[in-house]
Amino acid sequence: MTRLACWRSIALAAALLLPIAALAATPYWCNAPAGWSAIMAPLERTAARISTGGPLNIVAIGSSSTVGVGATGLEQTYPSQLQEALSAHFPGVDIHVINRGISGQDAPEEVARLSADVVALHPDLVIWQVGTNAVLRRDNLAADGESMRAGIALLKNAGIDVVLMDLQYAPRVLDRSAFGVMEDLIADTANETHVGLFRRFALMRYWERMHPSDAPPLIGADGLHMTDAGYACLASDLAAALEANWRSEEKLARRAHGAIDGLARLKQGPFNELDRWLGLP
Repeated sequence: MTRLACWRSIALAAALLLPIAALAATPYWCNAPAGWSAIMAPLERTAARISTGGPLNIVAIGSSSTVGVGATGLEQTYPSQLQEALSAHFPGVDIHVINRGISGQDAPEEVARLSADVVALHPDLVIWQVGTNAVLRRDNLAADGESMRAGIALLKNAGIDVVLMDLQYAPRVLDRSAFGVMEDLIADTANETHVGLFRRFALMRYWERMHPSDAPPLIGADGLHMTDAGYACLASDLAAALEANWRSEEKLARRAHGAIDGLARLKQGPFNELDRWLGLP
């Protein structure tokens, strides 16, 4: 691990403790253990937007769980609740989350519309929910990995931060043998392309195991789509993960600026202390 990566991990671990007070109203079964929802890849563009007061534009692309199938209204979808949660975390920043989900699509179809539906909006961050429909339709997922890599390259070439959100933990998904393969494929793709990963599948499995019997269900009667309560948990934990990532980047930026300023003061000192320290003539 490089020194920068080590500092980033330390900063992110510290930042993960910050959103707890803001999430006090969130049902306890939605709060993941520390680190489970961490987005480790640096989201430098969005962190810079936050540090300068915005505006910050986010596009959510994906299929039915981005559209919000199963929610009772537009305000209960995860992108709408994410915008509300982030605005609460950063009250002085103008934050917009645009919903570009289309039910039934998977990676190849989403890649085909990235330029028109996403890049044309000039977002700072794209949250790409992917994987569920592919698992429901087929067992051979090799082409999906290629599509994800192509889509990520397109977004990164446009200077956009990217977070991949993996598949939902739901009975109809668990009935398919390829769900574990897809979970690993998305994680490997995020790691290889150095983009963020939000581990929704693992989080939902944790929520399900912690879920009290008298609480509202997180998955609807169709065994696939999330409910208002499920979308609320998703938005809450995703907002906390994004905040932690951005605050860790802010700390790293301040530390880097401090080091540069310190070197400059040494260089400009009356006896040129930097050159003396380096043994230069």
